[in-house]
Amino acid sequence: MENSRSALLIIDVQMGFVNDATRHILPKVEALQKQYKHVYATRFINAEGSPYRRLLGWHRFYESSADVPLAFEPVDGVEVIDKHVYTCVTPAFLDDLRSKGIEEVAICGIDTDACVATCAVDLFENGFRPILLSEACASHAGAEYHEAAIRILTRLIGKKQIV
Repeated sequence: MENSRSALLIIDVQMGFVNDATRHILPKVEALQKQYKHVYATRFINAEGSPYRRLLGWHRFYESSADVPLAFEPVDGVEVIDKHVYTCVTPAFLDDLRSKGIEEVAICGIDTDACVATCAVDLFENGFRPILLSEACASHAGAEYHEAAIRILTRLIGKKQIV
């Protein structure tokens, strides 16, 4: 188990994001969640009137859709966070991390090039050390998007934070 000053953040490992480009991370996510005392898992829900609907014309992941459920079995104690934008890094989430003395957040999940990257940068900018577990991340748009995100994140949060 990792030290008590670290947490695991599992981002959007949901049925609708699992495909041939992402399926390989499922066993890694299952195993990782058992190694941390503090584990969070996010679920993206594309709310009515969202920028994804209005600006991108993307209507999947509405609340009752088959896309939304988690694609792994969370262990006891996993805190599930529903979110409607790329990031889960809200004042409430930051307060929760701080109240538990967490200084470092290991990150895995889907999509490296969208929600994973946004959360990593947001944690970085709020004084936490984001540790991107690159082999437990993927993009449902394909490996080239995942690899591009890793290159950009190396620049944004630092090479030492990419594991």
